Amino acid sequence: MKFTIKSTSPEKSETGFLALCLFVDAPLPPASQAVNEACQGKLSEFVSSGELEEKAGSTLLLHGLTGVVAERILLVSLGKSGSFSDKAWRDAFTAVGKAINDTPAKDGMIALEEAALPPGRDMTWALRQAVRTVADCAYKFDAPRKKNESTKRGARKITFVLSSDPNQSQKEAVRHGQAIAEGMALTKNLGNLGANVCTPAKLAETAIALGKQFKFDVDILKRADMEKLGMDALLSVARGSCQEPRFIVMHYRSGRGKSGKTHKNAALRQHPIVLVGKGITFDSGGISLKPGAEMDEMKYDMSGAASVIGAFKAIALMELPIEVIGLIPAAENMPGGNASRPGDVVRSMSGQTIEILNTDAEGRLILCDALTYAERFTPDCVIDIATLTGACVVALGRIPSGLLSTDDALADELTQGGLDSGDRVWRLPLWEEYQELLKSNFADMANIGGRFGGAITGAAFLSRFTGAYKWAHLDIAGTAWLSGNAKGATGRPVPLLGEFLIARARSRKH
Repeated sequence: MKFTIKSTSPEKSETGFLALCLFVDAPLPPASQAVNEACQGKLSEFVSSGELEEKAGSTLLLHGLTGVVAERILLVSLGKSGSFSDKAWRDAFTAVGKAINDTPAKDGMIALEEAALPPGRDMTWALRQAVRTVADCAYKFDAPRKKNESTKRGARKITFVLSSDPNQSQKEAVRHGQAIAEGMALTKNLGNLGANVCTPAKLAETAIALGKQFKFDVDILKRADMEKLGMDALLSVARGSCQEPRFIVMHYRSGRGKSGKTHKNAALRQHPIVLVGKGITFDSGGISLKPGAEMDEMKYDMSGAASVIGAFKAIALMELPIEVIGLIPAAENMPGGNASRPGDVVRSMSGQTIEILNTDAEGRLILCDALTYAERFTPDCVIDIATLTGACVVALGRIPSGLLSTDDALADELTQGGLDSGDRVWRLPLWEEYQELLKSNFADMANIGGRFGGAITGAAFLSRFTGAYKWAHLDIAGTAWLSGNAKGATGRPVPLLGEFLIARARSRKH
């Protein structure tokens, strides 16, 4: 899907469809009013008659309006003006995206108007979110089937119509929105693959291919390399599987573009941001075997890794002037004759020992070694992303991701990024008292802390390996995929990470 922006008269524009977003209880915004006058008041008649439902995201498709050049007019409700919010705006543009996919038109226009933006939001924000939302709605997983049905529906060229000529910031916003959507698509593709295909080796191959495409460095550590480093916690998880583990290191350097050369105006080298993604390509629970129901969804236990790879694609496409390290410990957690047992004690790369009370609490075992490895980069901050605990889903549901951090400023940045992107987080406490739950008679710590506060004790465990830098943990167990008829990866939290990194890059320019 190709996106452009320009200033033009929508009522005089030749296009397959024209989308207009408006309030059901307020005067039509300028672009909609111009179309309304061209068709002799038909739009206002439809709105006042109740044809367009009040709920934000409701749509009404009109054909062949006299006086308008566009073949179709799509009216989209923003709800009532007095209760307008970011959510209502996103609901409207999600509806636009879905309508675009269902139209036989090959091209279309979407009017973006200052009068129809949420309070406190500007056109740059609106363009980035609108492009990302519409592009994401077009995502479809290319599932392996005997016969794939092709469809000719759906516009492939979308123009956003503004009231004035777009500035450089607005043009950049379109590029950024599409880059984030492409990062989400890669994250979804990896998550939706079966675990027989998306193995640790496949994750490594994907990272290598991405590095070659965008000219950033990728190093792959294998079992022998991890043994030399003392990553026994990570390796303990991989013991029961025939799939060999991988430790993926991606390095996007500040100011590098597709050519691989450093731009003359690249930002001065600073301490990098490190993203750590949990890469359990299938989680059977190991010896502490999971129940059979919905175990197929444990192929999504590598969603943290997939989101880091997707974020790197977005960063590279945006060519952000920052330095980012991506670390992905990748393994499969399976039962077997050589698998770790409850009661085993392993030594982490940090030297701290861990009593494994439950082999299904394996994500923290691979992450702790990655968090120790991150120290060598002297990072500005480290953010780990993991489908860590079912307890987080119980606590927060499937709307926000869980956020836990030892640094208030970093937590605030991520919270704001979630609000700006709609990919929201909710911060949970990480008080010292929770550490008491991890006590062990046989090691420095246990890998679980009992049945209560599981999302917090999981993060408390990880915090023991992060004392050298600012750190935040995103528990995406409830947000990385959907179940039921809509089963599939969501691409989260790539939108959040995209907004966070854009803001960081912007702050380093000033």
